[in-house]
This record gives sequence, structure tokens and C-alpha cells, in this order.
Amino acid sequence: MDDFLFLSRLQFTITTVYHFLFVPLTIGLGLFIAIWETAAYKSGNSEDERISRFWGRLFLLNFAAGVVTGIVQEFQFGMNWSEYSRFVGDVFGVPLAIEALLAFFIESTFLGLWIFGRNILPRGVHLACIWLVFAASCVSAFWILVANSFMQNPVGYVFNNGRAEMTDFLALITNPYFLHQFPHVISASLCTGAFFVLGISAWKMSHGSKDANLFEKTFKLALFLGLIGTVAVIFSGHLQGQSVARLQPMKLAAMEDLKKTADPASLSILPGVEIPAMLSFMIYNKPSGEVKGMEELQKAFEYRYGSGDYVPPVWISYFSFRIMVGCSLVMLFFIFYGIFRLVYLKRNLHKKMSMLMAIGISLPYLANTAGWLIAETGRQPWIVYGLMPTDKAVSIGVSSNSVIFSMTAFSIVYIILAIIIFLLMRREIYRGCVEKKITRKNTVITV
Repeated sequence: MDDFLFLSRLQFTITTVYHFLFVPLTIGLGLFIAIWETAAYKSGNSEDERISRFWGRLFLLNFAAGVVTGIVQEFQFGMNWSEYSRFVGDVFGVPLAIEALLAFFIESTFLGLWIFGRNILPRGVHLACIWLVFAASCVSAFWILVANSFMQNPVGYVFNNGRAEMTDFLALITNPYFLHQFPHVISASLCTGAFFVLGISAWKMSHGSKDANLFEKTFKLALFLGLIGTVAVIFSGHLQGQSVARLQPMKLAAMEDLKKTADPASLSILPGVEIPAMLSFMIYNKPSGEVKGMEELQKAFEYRYGSGDYVPPVWISYFSFRIMVGCSLVMLFFIFYGIFRLVYLKRNLHKKMSMLMAIGISLPYLANTAGWLIAETGRQPWIVYGLMPTDKAVSIGVSSNSVIFSMTAFSIVYIILAIIIFLLMRREIYRGCVEKKITRKNTVITV
């Protein structure tokens, strides 16, 4: 059972992390394109149209990969986690069903209209399509996070015949954990889209491309969106940290490797380097306040739930938190540099900084992955916090060999998919905003 549990968790980690690489970019880049399409609609400028088409092609590649990898996530609950599905299916299944039947269908439908209706639909209708795509992607994230928040802080349910059944739908969508998690994820998505645009635009500008002037425009808009996103992600992350302190104190203690209860509690920067009273200040907005340590919380959990190890993997939570915060600070530095250099001084970026910004595309991806690891591993040993241990949620009758086979197959397919998406995006980036014209009889089609 231990091997099967480990393999099942590893497989879910691989498939979820890989899928989550594409989701934030869908939201963030979708907003960027919608704003740019609006500018093109108002100006009627052909250059704005070319810019929109370029980023739209990259958006479609990312969206396609997200759909493929997202389908696997749905199957996971029946393959490896059938006991979990049986236990909370009446609660967990509702937001997932709404997300699939409402949000995803709207998103994919209007994306299709936006792709194929550019020269067919009225311009105002075509513009509305991309805004609906962005709105639907946010709604999709809304319902997924509603489902995840129930796992983090179960609300609005009763037990009936050994299963959790939903009794209060309103409680589900006003879950305190969700109310802080959703804006944090949307802010992180905005950062992801902004730095994706910043990195590619900086690279094109530094290499003297023929369309460098067009990418300077996108760079400036991405700076503005990146500033909003980075500040919002830091502020919303602060609020979410206070929420975690109330709802999941063991997760907070693991994030800080806080073994003993402290008042005031110091904030650990790195092992052995601390800022006195800063953790208490972050949680209580004042330089004093008790923060419970893992030793006291372990005893409290044993008293409430029985014997067992209720401390999550500390090293994952501890270092993931520092990676997330560190990436956010570096992103903020890049934003301020770009604003000062390009907007204030009106000078070109240094070539080395342009290359660093191109590499900086990875920063929000690292931060997003680290944040997900904190949220999910910090909840352990619970799959539904305080209700269902993770080791009770796995499927019965599925062998470890079956998990190894499926995990290997998924990993191979994902690697192949990653290579294909990378090569296709690379081709589009090198191509830039140059329009490709195809002549068929007497018709010229611009792609």
C-alpha cells in the first residue's frame, strides 16, 4: 500500500504540475490579447492586428496543450483515487461538472469563433469573442478552485452513509480559503502572461528584428500588466498566508520550519537567518502574536484525531515558499528596471538584461509550481483536511505495476508534447509579426 500510495501521489503530481504550466498562461495571455484586440478595434491599425495575430498563435498552442493535459486530470480521480471520489464525489463533483459543462464549453466555443471568424464576423462581435474567452477561463479557474478549497477547508456538507454530501452550495463558493486563493491564482496568471510577453518581446527587440518596433509596444503593455500582477500577487499572497494561519496552522509551521510555539515569532529567510517578530507581524499586522509550532500542533492533532504523524513534508513546504517569494521579488526587479530604462529614460534595454528577461519567462512558472506544492503537500497527511487521510483515498484493487505503466506512458506523451509545443512556439517567435499570405485563385488569405 505504501508503494502504491507513493506512486499514485507521484503520478498525480506529475500530471497536475504539467497541466498547471499551461493554465495560468491561458488566463494571463488571454487578457493581454483581449486588451490588444480592443486597441486594434479602436485604432483600425494594421500593425495592431499583426501583433494580435502573433500572440494569438502562441495562445492557441498553449491552449491546445492545456486541454490535452487537463483531460488526464479528470481520469485520475477514477483511476487512482476512487475511494476519494466515492467519499466526496457529491461535493467535489458539482463544481467540476459546472466547470466542464459551462466554463470550458463557453471558452472553447468562443475561441473557435475568434479563430475562424476574424474576417467573417462583425469586428465588434469578433472582439467580444476574445473577451468571453478570457472571462470563461477565469470562470473555469473559479470552479476548479472552489473544488480544491473544499479539500483545504471542507464546508457546506454533512455525513450520510459514510459519505460527504453537500448541503450548502453558497458555503462552498464563499469558503474563506477560496476567497483568498482565487485572487492569488488570477494575479499569478497575470504575472505569467506578462512575463511571457516581456521575455519574448525583449528577445525580439535585442536581436534587431524587422518588427522590433512592434514588440516594443507589447513590451510596454506587458510592463504595466506585470506591475499590476506582481503587486497583486504579493498582496493577495499576504492575505492568503493569514488565512492559512487560521485554517491550516500546521501548514504555516511547516513553511517556516517552526518547531516550537513562539510569541513573537521570527520569520526565517534561510536556515539560520531570521527576522525577529516578522512572522507575527505578517500574521497579525503587529509585532506580537502567538504562532503555534509543529510540536504543539502534533499533540493537538493526536488528541483530536488519534495517533499518527500529522506533520507534512517540511523541506518541500519550507523551500517552496522561499522559491515562490524569491521569484516574485526578482520579477518585481525586472518590472522596475524595464519601467525605468524604457519608459522613464526612453533608452533601449541592455542586451544582457534583455537575455535575462527572456530567461525570466521561467520565473512565474517556478513560482506557480512552488505555490502549488505548498498548497498540496502542506495539507498532508490529509486529502480532505481533517476529514479524510490521503492513504484512505487511493483506489482498491489497482496494482503498483498499473500505476508505473500509466505514469510512464503519461510522462513519455508529455515529454513528446512539450517538445512539439516548444518547437512550434519557437518557429512562431522566429517568424514574428510577419504575415504569411496564401493566394488561392483570386483570393489573398492572410494567416
